[in-house]
Amino acid sequence: MSNILLVFGALLVIGGILYMARTAIWSGSLSRPRSSGPVPDTLEPSGRGVRFLGLGANWPGILLMAIGAVLLLSGASF
Repeated sequence: MSNILLVFGALLVIGGILYMARTAIWSGSLSRPRSSGPVPDTLEPSGRGVRFLGLGANWPGILLMAIGAVLLLSGASF
């Protein structure tokens, strides 16, 4: 019984990490569109958005990881 909990918990933790990575990768460009001002001499974008780090986009992955951690802890205690 404890092996099943450990395997399922590990799968949920890995699934949560993969979900959050997918959200970060496929969320689109990290930079906002440029304004019509002068073009700087750098390749670095003027403004960078970090929407993919917010709780709103990552709550399913965090929930999967939390449930997996609980299952891992309960499986290890048996």
